[in-house]
Amino acid sequence: MNAASTPLLLLGTHQPGWLGKAGVPLFVSDTRLRVYKTLPRASMPWGCDSGGFSELQRFGRWTIGPHEYAARLRRYHDEIGHLSWAAPQDWMCEPIVINGGQAGPIRFAGTHLPVAEHQRRTVLNFAQLRDLAPDLPIAPVVQGWEADDYLRCVDLYDRMIGVDVTTASLVGVGSVCRRQGTAEAGRILRALHARGVRRLHGFGFKTLGLIAHGHLLTSADSLAWSDVARKLRRPALPECATAGRHKNCANCLPYALHWRTRVLAAAARPAPQPACDLEAAA
Repeated sequence: MNAASTPLLLLGTHQPGWLGKAGVPLFVSDTRLRVYKTLPRASMPWGCDSGGFSELQRFGRWTIGPHEYAARLRRYHDEIGHLSWAAPQDWMCEPIVINGGQAGPIRFAGTHLPVAEHQRRTVLNFAQLRDLAPDLPIAPVVQGWEADDYLRCVDLYDRMIGVDVTTASLVGVGSVCRRQGTAEAGRILRALHARGVRRLHGFGFKTLGLIAHGHLLTSADSLAWSDVARKLRRPALPECATAGRHKNCANCLPYALHWRTRVLAAAARPAPQPACDLEAAA
């Protein structure tokens, strides 16, 4: 992969205030924005995450209706500005999301619905949001678990609501975050390309995933920098430590920008570095 094929990387953040000062494209969740009475003004294009993973993880269903979500997207579009695109209220298809259970400290309620029903609800929600806000840049998301599932979801958009996602300016690929560096993720992305769905966004892609599959993506988002700073106990940047700002940089803009630069440089290289995950080195 070369620099020309490196995807646009939206920096995930828990800090909506960065929209006005980061100077790079951001990916911010509705769950963070919805509590703001006065919203920041964006200085760069940004993407809005619907917060679907947290909803299904905690409740096993969506507790927010499409009318409420569409109204908030309208507000973000008008008051923040520069909204490049927004994710719909899709239904992730990871087995633990469907079956429920424990993943480390996180408990999943479980939807206890089949993959096909998750796909149907994902497509239906996109149609509802499109009808409620046809002028807003809401991107379709294809969901599934196996590669063939995603192709069936492509067909479902056409059969259910008459939408040809091969013509969409961007299509999100759901349920790949936890295996974005694997061969299976590559098979899914290549299968979508072969079907004609080529302008893809990868949710939650990290360094290894971008190195391996970035040439198949138009864009990706990542909040991995915060986990690296917090969970791996990386020390604060020297300038942060000297100023006594914080013990780690899990919510630090200079650290996040530094991480993003390193990831983009790694993703532009022609091959992965063996055993050296740059997230650990960030």
